[in-house]
Amino acid sequence: MTRNAPRADIDEAQLEVSKPKDWAAGVPGVAVSLLRSVEQMGAGRTVRALRLLNQRQGFDCPGCAWPEPQQADGEHRKLAEFCENGAKAVAEEATKRRVGPEFFAAHPVSELAGRTDYWLGQQGRLTHPMVLREGATHYEPISWDDAFALVASKLQALSSPNEAVFYTSGRTSNEAAFLYQLLVRSFGTNNLPDCSNMCHESSGAALTESTGIGKGSVSLADIHRADLVVVVGQNPGTNHPRMLSALEEAKAAGARVIAVNPLPEAGLMRFKNPQTPRGVLGKGTALADEFAQIRLGGDLALFQAIGHLLLSWEEAAPGTVVDHDFVGSSAHGFDAYAKHLRELDWAAIDAATGLPREQITRIARMIAESERTVYCWAMGVTQHRHAVATIQEITNVALLRGMIGKPGAGLCPVRGHSNVQGDRTMGVWEKMPEKFLLALEAEFGIPVPREHGFDTVAAIRAMRDGKGKVFFGMGGNFAAATPDSEATERALRACELTVHVSTKLNRSHVVHGKTALILPTLGRTERDVQASGPQFVTVEDSMSCVHASHGRLRPASEHLLSEVAIVCRLARALFGPDHAVPWAEFEGDYDLIRDRIARVVPGCADYNARVRQPDGFVLPHPPRDAREFRTDTGKANFTVSELEFPRVPEGRLLLQTLRSHDQYNTTIYGLSDRYRGIEDARRVVLVHAQDIAALGFADGEVVDLVSEWEDGERRAERFRLVAYPTARGCAAAYFPEANALVPLGSVAKKSNTPVSKAVVIRLEKAARAS
Repeated sequence: MTRNAPRADIDEAQLEVSKPKDWAAGVPGVAVSLLRSVEQMGAGRTVRALRLLNQRQGFDCPGCAWPEPQQADGEHRKLAEFCENGAKAVAEEATKRRVGPEFFAAHPVSELAGRTDYWLGQQGRLTHPMVLREGATHYEPISWDDAFALVASKLQALSSPNEAVFYTSGRTSNEAAFLYQLLVRSFGTNNLPDCSNMCHESSGAALTESTGIGKGSVSLADIHRADLVVVVGQNPGTNHPRMLSALEEAKAAGARVIAVNPLPEAGLMRFKNPQTPRGVLGKGTALADEFAQIRLGGDLALFQAIGHLLLSWEEAAPGTVVDHDFVGSSAHGFDAYAKHLRELDWAAIDAATGLPREQITRIARMIAESERTVYCWAMGVTQHRHAVATIQEITNVALLRGMIGKPGAGLCPVRGHSNVQGDRTMGVWEKMPEKFLLALEAEFGIPVPREHGFDTVAAIRAMRDGKGKVFFGMGGNFAAATPDSEATERALRACELTVHVSTKLNRSHVVHGKTALILPTLGRTERDVQASGPQFVTVEDSMSCVHASHGRLRPASEHLLSEVAIVCRLARALFGPDHAVPWAEFEGDYDLIRDRIARVVPGCADYNARVRQPDGFVLPHPPRDAREFRTDTGKANFTVSELEFPRVPEGRLLLQTLRSHDQYNTTIYGLSDRYRGIEDARRVVLVHAQDIAALGFADGEVVDLVSEWEDGERRAERFRLVAYPTARGCAAAYFPEANALVPLGSVAKKSNTPVSKAVVIRLEKAARAS
């Protein structure tokens, strides 16, 4: 029997704090997975859903992009090839809870706007297309034909196609993403912001300049074979839990692990694998051999110090550290890089990292001694002002040792959304290269615009300033995912029309334009039957493997359309029946879409046949495959970056936003951040006990958080202080609650990614009583 959706909202006064854990998963992970699944889906549906999750004839997890084991590498998938948060993601999508016309009739938008993101998401699956007409207080049902006609009429009425913004979430399939960008470019704009702009855009910018391709260079097998895995700015225990199994396997083969993070994350300390006797009955596996508790934003300084030490040891004993064969034949700019690091300001390194010099030396020695090193990183690195330079400094160290294009070694940006990398491959980017655009024109015989479009930050500004009048969101939760909440909400409310293709209710549905549409879509877990019969879709994981995903469960409503169908029907309403693109045929048979992908997208030849192989296929990666670097120099590029790190005024803290263990991006599954010991509340701020005392506050006190930026202050009210063993001078709070503090103008150089991991704040006594 499934429990009804909660009627009450979060009571922050119920906060319970306990000691943070020093291990992850184990029996509690299994118990929580089953409890949440049965609550949402019921027992029978839970069994049917979880046995298909990440299996070759099942569906890809709608959570993270961590890859599955490959037969070609001699690996086998487990019966339970999923993690706790993967089970939660499936439970939320396959829930029996429903949000239909009766729900909207009973709840005015003004009431829904006062609810938390947790409450909104817990209500269940959307079942009907709904419209909020200008001046109305409630959403009401609308037919699909009328909904598409409404969107088409608003788009056709714009004075320029560039007044429309088309956002995309990383959950969109390859087929839907390819058609979506085709629709947008057929309409005449490149305004294709996506969630990559807010996460790994910095990785793409850095790696493209350094190696010629903005993707990681490793496979899952490489992690298993590595001598050393360096994990920087990442919390795999919550964000990609299956990575812990890969680290455990690497450890069993003799690898060492270095963890670099301001917070001691349980998943990097010890892993109790619930699929092994040792994980259930024993102590599990200790993972991090070295934990470097770095200050926020100090990673660039750390890797410059490591590079300096490696170079100095090479100078003392030539031929023992630097891979001269690789550097001489495959790299450019080594001399300038070495000259830049020869003189290092160790006082600045101390201030930036907060790490003992002897620990930095130990870490450098581990890197110098490793023959096969994999470097992994995530949002803790990418969301800084100097993120691109930091990733290039990590890359410099890897190039110095020749750690790219060899088994067991390479660069591994660990992406979050399940198909965020695939969306970019399929053309969802505001500045796709000319080669792709020419192929699109040749394939479909349509003109394609060349002017670069809006990324996420530029889109918010355009809507705020009246230059973006229609917002169309293909999945995601734009209002909650973006920085500077007040500015974002003001921007969305200024639009003539906002449209959201969604599976569940979220914040973006109640932060709306003058007119608003909710278009409910099939989830990844659900059967998709079109004119030619049952369909499947494809996705690309974080390591460039493209594979099929077969939805198997009964759809939540007979009124749902697939993302592909929504794009195709909108295109027909917008362009008419005589458009050069055969939209109706694409809707009826997804193989026809994949045939076009094969002719347009690099590396996707023979797409239909290759995705039908048991594990799909791996996209080409020249640096990994052949040590070929398609950069301006024709080689891998060492880069030179000035030392940069955040400078925090006296009496202030440096805040990072992060996820609770009980959420995935803006989807909040529950109120238990059990690894950090935080229960039943979300408006908390984690600060070192000594910092709390030094600033004149007390553990448990309720405070307002005030961010300070060049354009003024931003305030987030009533957060409870929690004494926590973070790095001194640093603080952490959950997003989306803390997104209000992230200034729209605070972005990474080159990538324009919002700086969500380095927000200067001060604490103030709470502005109002509880």
